[in-house]
Amino acid sequence: MTTGAQTPLSPARPKRSRLRTFLPLGVAAWLVLEIWLLTLVAGATSGLVVFLVLLAGLILGAVVIKRAGRRAFRKLSETLQQQQSGVMPEAGRSNSEGNGLMMLGGLLLMIPGLVSDAVGLLLLLPPVQKIVSRSAERTFERKLREAGAGSLGGVYQQARMHRPDDKVVQGEVIRDEPGDAPQPPRPPLTH
Repeated sequence: MTTGAQTPLSPARPKRSRLRTFLPLGVAAWLVLEIWLLTLVAGATSGLVVFLVLLAGLILGAVVIKRAGRRAFRKLSETLQQQQSGVMPEAGRSNSEGNGLMMLGGLLLMIPGLVSDAVGLLLLLPPVQKIVSRSAERTFERKLREAGAGSLGGVYQQARMHRPDDKVVQGEVIRDEPGDAPQPPRPPLTH
């Protein structure tokens, strides 16, 4: 029994993207830098100072994440109440801008290390949040323009259906091409 998927013609491995190639190296270099800085600070002061700095980062990060989460939840609740009362919420997202970056900053504060703490503190500053947000938005829009319509290829070629008894039935997505003759409707799945 076959699924209809074509067998690749060439057994050669696909080319790795730059991100998949250099991300592990970047993470390893970042970890080495963090450990080196912590040992440098511990040698200059004491281990207690390093422990207190790491503990303060953990506590501050937790407070920042909790505050940003509450702010996001409050904004969501206000939006839902406005929609239920029939009032359309404002189109601008100036109130919600920065929640994700605040949470990322809090997460970086919680990760042990001095470089991650410095980057996390920078992400808590509103001017830095605006710069990062605009840059990310421009990059995202550029990537969408480059992708074009229908360029995802065979990403969605397989589908999984859940039967009422929680068994997974693997299947294949059948795409109707323009000019094909219409097919009769298929019977519904039953158990």
